[in-house]
Formats: sequence, structure tokens, C-alpha cells
Amino acid sequence: MTTKDAGMAFRDWPGSDGHNMFLYPWLESAGKKFMEHSHRLAGIVIGLASIALAFVAFRCEPRAWVRFLAYVVLTAVVAQGLLGGQRVLLDERGLAFVHGSFAALVLALMASVAVVTSHAWHSTATQENRQPLARLELLALVTCGCVIVQYVLGGLLRHRGMALHAHLGFALVTTLAVIWFAMSAMATGIRWLCAPAWFLAFLTIAQLALGAGAWVTKYGFDGYVAVYGSMLQDVVRTSHVLCGMLLFVTTVVLTVRIARLHWLSMEIRRTSGHTTG
Repeated sequence: MTTKDAGMAFRDWPGSDGHNMFLYPWLESAGKKFMEHSHRLAGIVIGLASIALAFVAFRCEPRAWVRFLAYVVLTAVVAQGLLGGQRVLLDERGLAFVHGSFAALVLALMASVAVVTSHAWHSTATQENRQPLARLELLALVTCGCVIVQYVLGGLLRHRGMALHAHLGFALVTTLAVIWFAMSAMATGIRWLCAPAWFLAFLTIAQLALGAGAWVTKYGFDGYVAVYGSMLQDVVRTSHVLCGMLLFVTTVVLTVRIARLHWLSMEIRRTSGHTTG
């Protein structure tokens, strides 16, 4: 949406050019209106899925804290929709930046719920783990912080034309943190951690390549003249944003898994201590 500057294709919300959102002739539209209405319909689908998640959690999930997370997902999705609507009604590009940044947090929350409700979350309880993971857990939290800060800096550059040098400079810090984190997770030899760690390493390389591509297609380089709105520019810039969001989500998923294993290791030590005593 931001790449094509289609956020204000409609001046009204929740309707679209005076039409009910569900009755707007979406398939007959084109260009920015097609994109914006597609975005709105996708938001409705996500909202319905979040309602279903909250309902199923209420009926089937015995853990109160997981039910709470499901409710938080629904609340966050509603808030995200309201942010998007206010961005249109107020024609405020600053809200577009908040809307885009908050989206990464909502997706990471959804991914966390998927992890804690997965079969692997429960099956790890049967696998003895005595490795000290406190330091890795701390590194995970620091890395999550670095990635989201870098994502927000990218959002400032994308939406407001600000923080170019901060985004470039902090990319080095974030890259070092992510690589250190991924290698540390791999070094544990725990399969549940190694898979997302390898994926995180791959995403980091891809993100650096896409970042370089975004720079070239936006500012030009060595004789190449950037063409605003070209297909190449749109694809590379959008891919850079999506890869950044996926990198943050993967970091969060790996962090949640580490927190689970660390808690289990502490439970094993506590139980062993009671048994010995």
C-alpha cells in the first residue's frame, strides 16, 4: 500500500466511495482502489479469524494465560483496523507509520499464540533439558529489541522520509545481534531451536540483499537511474518490508521457544532439588 501510495485511494471509511464495504464493486475496480479495497477485505478476513481464535480458545483452551493471549490478539486486530480507519479519515501519514509498525507486533503476537498452542510446545515437556538457557534468553530479548527498532526506523524512512542514516547504521548492530543470536541457538544442538535459527540466518542474508536492492532501486547506483513507481522498485521495496517483518516474527518465535525450554529446565532442576532433599 505504501509503495504504491494507495492508502488514500478512498476518502471514506469504513465505506468505500459511499458503498458498503461488502457491496463495493471490488472486482470491477482497478489500480489504487483495487489495492486499497483488497487491503480492507483482507483486514476483515483477519478479524473474523481472530474472533474464531478467541472463541475456540474460550471453549477449548484450559490454560488461562493462553486464552488471555487469544483475546489480546483479537483486541490488537481491532485496534489495527481502527488505526487504519483513522489514517484515512484524518488523512494522516503519521498514522500510516504507526499502522505499519503495529502490524509487525500483531503478527508476532499471532505467531506466539501459534507456538504455545502447537503440539511441539507440549511434546518438549517429555524431553529432558538441563542446558542453562538464561543467557540465551537474555540475548533473545535484546535481539528482538534490536530488530523491532530497526523495523521502526525503516518505517520512518518509508513513511516519513526520515532516519536514513540511523536505519543504515543500526542495520549493522541488528545484523550482528541476529547472527550472534542465531549461532548461539544453533550451538545448543536442540532441534526445536535449530530450525528457526537457520531460517533466521537465511532471512538476515536475504534482508541485507533486499536492503541493498531497495537502496539501488530508490536512489540509483553506478550509472543505474532509479525509476519511481517501476515494477522492480515496487517489488524490491515491498519485499524488503515483508522480509523485515518476517525476520522479526521469526526472532520472536525463537525467543518464545527458548523461554519454554528455559522454564522446563528450571522445573527439572526444581524437581530434582526436591527429590534430593
